[in-house]
Amino acid sequence: MRFFRALAILAVASVALTSGCSQSDSNSTSGSDLTPSYIANQFRVERGVNVSHWLSQSDVRGEQRDQYMQAEDFKLISELGFDHVRLPVDEEQLWNEHGERQQQAFDLMHQGIQWSLEQGLNVIVDLHVLRAHHFNRPDSQKIWTDAKAQQQYIQFWQQLSEELKQYPLDRVAYEPLNEAVADDNEDWNKLINWVISEVRQLEPNRTIIMGSNRWQQVETFEALQVPQNDPNIMLSFHYYTPFNLTHYRSPWTANKDYTGPVSYPGQTVSNEDLAAQPAELAAHLTGNNGTFDREVMAKHIEQAVRVAQKHGLKLYCGEFGAFPTTDLSMRQEWYRDLMSIFNQYDIAWAHWNYKNDFPLVSEQLEPDDSLLDILLEK
Repeated sequence: MRFFRALAILAVASVALTSGCSQSDSNSTSGSDLTPSYIANQFRVERGVNVSHWLSQSDVRGEQRDQYMQAEDFKLISELGFDHVRLPVDEEQLWNEHGERQQQAFDLMHQGIQWSLEQGLNVIVDLHVLRAHHFNRPDSQKIWTDAKAQQQYIQFWQQLSEELKQYPLDRVAYEPLNEAVADDNEDWNKLINWVISEVRQLEPNRTIIMGSNRWQQVETFEALQVPQNDPNIMLSFHYYTPFNLTHYRSPWTANKDYTGPVSYPGQTVSNEDLAAQPAELAAHLTGNNGTFDREVMAKHIEQAVRVAQKHGLKLYCGEFGAFPTTDLSMRQEWYRDLMSIFNQYDIAWAHWNYKNDFPLVSEQLEPDDSLLDILLEK
């Protein structure tokens, strides 16, 4: 990884020497160490939803894609009481295999942002899936070893910055990559700090959402290398613990064939039920099993809280949710406990998702009050 180390050194140097960009007075050197001094913007989020499976994780194109999210959706999101949307976008939708822009997808991205802003919703633009990095596909991880893929990723963000810099700093933020899955935490530290340094040269004070390695788990927060003296960073984790509960019978997971009971609070899958499963399935279930309640989850999440407090930065849970095959009463208890933890530690959040696999509304846009009342404390 010598290439990566050299780029990381150059990236740090470029941040340290940058003293003015498109927003002329927003970045200046401080003292003899040339440490940049950024100006905190007013970007704020508290409770939001992911607008997923529109410009991300979808093969739908043309008129059907155009119609999936409309102005009425963003109006409803605002009326329900949310203050922002996280907008996942994928490389394969925005650029073809030759790196050429797909204008229709860019137009839809702008339309989604504009509809959000019109409804008083702030927006986090999340580059969710790359051809060189997919969080759920071990065969799509060449971002960590391929110099060309790394450089192309940086170029994507240079293009996105040029495309999105027209939007106010207090309304739109960027999330450089969803759920990085690097074997070595340092590989992620080098890449995320490199892309941040490049964006900082173009937009010194844009808010950037910085997640931890390995699916943005709280366990890797201590290893995250956070830029110093940059108030426009938000630290992000995702939370689907206990996984055997939140992804019960979800068809894309390794434990999809388990149809026995799950519990919350308490041990998610009992020892007796584990013993009754085929060996491979039992192994998957055991890897995610344990005893969980509010106290256990609070101590778990404190790993991220401590890092955010150390750096004086806002903490954000960009994804959480429970698949609807899970018993409603257990889902409700889990949501209540998680909301109380978020409130206790002043953690902003975005539920996964608005509609589709973890829905808060039906395809007919009928709100699910059984969950919304808990999320929005109605």
